[in-house]
Amino acid sequence: MNSGRTVFSQLIDHLPIHEFRKCVARYRGNHRARTFSCWDQFLCLAFAQLTYRESLRDIVACLNALKERLYHMGIRGRIARTTFSDANDRRDWRIYADFAQVLIREARSLYANDAFGVALDGTVYALDATIIDLSMTLFPWARFKSMQNAVKLHTLLDLRGNIPTFLCITPAKIHDVNFLDQLVPEAGAFYVMDRGYLDSARLYRWTQAGAFFITRARKNLACRRLSSKPVDKSTGVRCDQTVEFKSFYPRRAYPAHLRRVAYADADQAKRLVFLTNNFALDAKTIADLYRTRWQIELFFKWIKQHLRIKAFYGTSENAVKTQIWSAVSVYLLVAIARKRLAVQANLYTILQVLSVTLLEKTPLFEAFSTAESQLSETQNHKQLWLFDL
Repeated sequence: MNSGRTVFSQLIDHLPIHEFRKCVARYRGNHRARTFSCWDQFLCLAFAQLTYRESLRDIVACLNALKERLYHMGIRGRIARTTFSDANDRRDWRIYADFAQVLIREARSLYANDAFGVALDGTVYALDATIIDLSMTLFPWARFKSMQNAVKLHTLLDLRGNIPTFLCITPAKIHDVNFLDQLVPEAGAFYVMDRGYLDSARLYRWTQAGAFFITRARKNLACRRLSSKPVDKSTGVRCDQTVEFKSFYPRRAYPAHLRRVAYADADQAKRLVFLTNNFALDAKTIADLYRTRWQIELFFKWIKQHLRIKAFYGTSENAVKTQIWSAVSVYLLVAIARKRLAVQANLYTILQVLSVTLLEKTPLFEAFSTAESQLSETQNHKQLWLFDL
């Protein structure tokens, strides 16, 4: 007789169920729910993410084919397509957003000591946004352009472990810079962002809060040089200047001085100009910190390739947000389990192994060890390894 627990149920053990119940109670998620609770809904969505299900009908068909195993997976409710669809459309997406925040706190504590490519003790965040395209026919509420419907996922990424610490889903027409209004600057932390976030009034709030920002300067940005420091041009640094805004309105919104660092990137044959409010670090470290911003681009590419956030299980705004937040939660869940079990395999390999071993009754560590052995066999293959820094 095959004894033991499935890999799926062992993985779910890493979730704080009591915290999930608090989130459900906060928004009365189980009000009038008789046969399909919020926990059942979340487990079904997690199963869909881990096994790469592409549609609601696909999820229901697969789970109903496994009726005898559902109880051992933790799913107690009866799964019907209409019930599942109604839950995605009507149950408050903030339940899953709040639960993701719980997992974010846990993941950040586990990855707090990880290196990210620059020798710096402080916290470093990368800030950016990505467009998630939607069908114009099925999602009329998400109008973006005349020939495109979409939503925008704004993300603040902790570069120690590539953990998304703050996310916001908005209409795609909302400009990226507006996301700065929702963030609370963390004193002593570094925020690396592209030039789309260059807004003098908003960035001055970072300076007043004791936080540091590093961003690209626009080509038409008018600055007045106040002083210059000598630089070692063999490192690629071309200038290190103290400047102030030259135009009246930017200078009024940002009355303090700024640091302007020019860097010649030999690999891409580009000259990059950075603006920062940090005057303590050397100019080469400023350039190196901006280079780490590429991790958030890899994060967006990774989740679009390996999580189900391109084909949606419902057409309402609530269903779309529920699916995105559940996908983020699954990403965090696997990252947490990976760290707790001290597995060196990357997240991509782990997800691939989980997709085919999810219902097997084998110890979770053995399943992850299989992923680790696969990594050693394919380590020369060029893949998108998000956790290889």
